Amino acid sequence: MEIVLWLVITVAIIAGYWKTFEKAGQPGWAAVIPIYNLIVMLRIVHRPLWWILLLFVPLLNIVIFIVIGIDLAKRFGKSALYGVGIALLGFIFVPMLGFGNARYLG
Repeated sequence: MEIVLWLVITVAIIAGYWKTFEKAGQPGWAAVIPIYNLIVMLRIVHRPLWWILLLFVPLLNIVIFIVIGIDLAKRFGKSALYGVGIALLGFIFVPMLGFGNARYLG
């Protein structure tokens, strides 16, 4: 049962990021490629690519993921609180962003 729940959550997150990437003019398939999906995300939120190194630093990566979540939300016209939701409850907020009516503001 736990495996099924884990698979459902994983598929929801990947599908949400896929649609979000496409809305931002990036290839949707990038959502399933490890490391490359982080590079694409940094492009979408207009952060320097060297930030990817910060994502591999324990504890600092949590802060960076929250900042990226907030930046992503703002790029789609959402609030900073929505961005915290993306970072902490991605399985709910990422599909809402990808499949909702939010548009990429660039």
